[in-house]
Amino acid sequence: MSELRERVRDRYAAAARSVKDGMAADDWSEGACCCDPEDGLGVQLYDVTERAGLPEEAVLASLGCGNPAAVAELREGEAVLDLGSGGGIDVLLSARRVGPTGRAYGLDMTEEMLQLARENARAAGATNVEFLKGYIEDVPLPDASVDVIISNCVINLSTDKPAVFAEMSRVLRAGGRLGISDVVAADGLSPQERAERGSYVGCIAGALSLSEYGDALMRAGFTEVRIDLTHELADLMYGAIIRAHKP
Repeated sequence: MSELRERVRDRYAAAARSVKDGMAADDWSEGACCCDPEDGLGVQLYDVTERAGLPEEAVLASLGCGNPAAVAELREGEAVLDLGSGGGIDVLLSARRVGPTGRAYGLDMTEEMLQLARENARAAGATNVEFLKGYIEDVPLPDASVDVIISNCVINLSTDKPAVFAEMSRVLRAGGRLGISDVVAADGLSPQERAERGSYVGCIAGALSLSEYGDALMRAGFTEVRIDLTHELADLMYGAIIRAHKP
């Protein structure tokens, strides 16, 4: 396991423990991943009606930079996979959208987050969800097993992004789609310049540029790639919505 992966795991384990102690995950001392700790951006990206009925700990554990379950336009009966599902907020929202005939999977490598997510699913009474332990570079699901993949400010944390994109293509069915929230850098910003704007575990240093992201998805076989910037997180670093389809 790489040193960076271990640091990411430690960061999210600490965030899960802080939620169990009654604090929002972005109160943790190293700072929020994609969230403004003063504004609670991760939570604010979900409207009040969406948060209604969710367990408080699922909301407190939100550390994302978007609302991918809404971006993906999920439909009744679909199977959806959330890469880096954390405390489970996007899985629970997805489960509502796909309904009892659908299925929502969450994948995370951090045992503390998985335990928190499973507790949140029980508290929410969600019966069409399943949380899996594993890495987003090696998804423990069969080929062509899901209709939609979502992710919320996680892919930037991977140290092997081509493997992530290849796995997304593998597990998606033909005609499947991506609805991802992530951090991207402006084209022309060097890796060193990205690192100067924030840490790797803070979701900044490991971000791909706009062109790098789009090119990597197309190399993995995706089409109709679209990247829309949503808000600035640091100088020339942005939260973004990424959509694509598998032919």
